[in-house]
Amino acid sequence: MGGEGPPRRALVTGAAAPGGIGAAIATRLQAAGLEVETLDLAPGCTYQVDLTSAELPPLEDVDVLVSNAGLPTIVGSAHTLAPDRWERDLAVNLTGSFRVVQACLGGMRERRFGRIVVISSFAARFGMPAQVAYAASKAGLLGMVKTVAAENAALGITANAILPGLVGSDGVRAMPPEIVDAWLERVPTGRLVGTAEIAEAVAYLSSEAAGSVTGQELVIDGGLTLNSLSVTRSVVRDREARRPPA
Repeated sequence: MGGEGPPRRALVTGAAAPGGIGAAIATRLQAAGLEVETLDLAPGCTYQVDLTSAELPPLEDVDVLVSNAGLPTIVGSAHTLAPDRWERDLAVNLTGSFRVVQACLGGMRERRFGRIVVISSFAARFGMPAQVAYAASKAGLLGMVKTVAAENAALGITANAILPGLVGSDGVRAMPPEIVDAWLERVPTGRLVGTAEIAEAVAYLSSEAAGSVTGQELVIDGGLTLNSLSVTRSVVRDREARRPPA
C-alpha cells in the first residue's frame, strides 16, 4: 500500500475490543502492509490514552489515521438527557476524534500525504431515538471530516467518513436476542454488517488508489436506511405468508 520505501504508519483508535470494528481494521491494514499502532482507553493497545483530556503520544509520523474510538452506550432522549451525559458523549465521540486528527495533521501536511478515515454512524444522517447525544456527536464528525478534507485536499491528504449500521461486533452479539432480532427485521439484507466489511472499506479509503476520494460519507448498513426497500420486503414477506401451499 505504501509503495517503495518504509511502510506507511497507521494509527487506529478504539481498537482494544478483540471482536470490535477497530481490531478488524487494524488487522486489515496490517495485511495491506502498513505498520499499525492502536490506541484505546482500555488496555491491550499500543497506547492506553483517554482521548478527551490526556496528553497524546507523538503522532507526527502517522500517515493513515482511522478514528474509530467512540462511546455508544449513553442512552437518553432530548427532553430527559442530563447535561453531564451529553457532554461526555460529545467529549469522547467528537472532541476526542478532533484531538487525534489535529495531532496527526501537522506531519501529514509536511509530508504532503495523509489518509484520515473517521467512523461515524448512520445515526449521523437519520437520528436515533433515545440516543440524542450519540447522534449529535456522530453528525458533528461529518462536518469535521468535510472541513478537514477541504482544507487539505491540495496537500495530498484525504478525509472521509464511514457510517455503519448495526455491526456484528462482540458487543452487539452480546445484546439480548430480541433486540437484535428487532433490528434485523428492519434490515433488507437480514443480517448484521460484518466488521470485516467495515475494515475493507477503510483499507480502500486508506490506500494510494483513493487519492481523489475525499470529503465523502460511505453508509454501510445493509440497506437499513432504504425505507422503500424495507417496506417492500415486509409486503412481500406478508404476501408469501398468506399464500396457500401449492
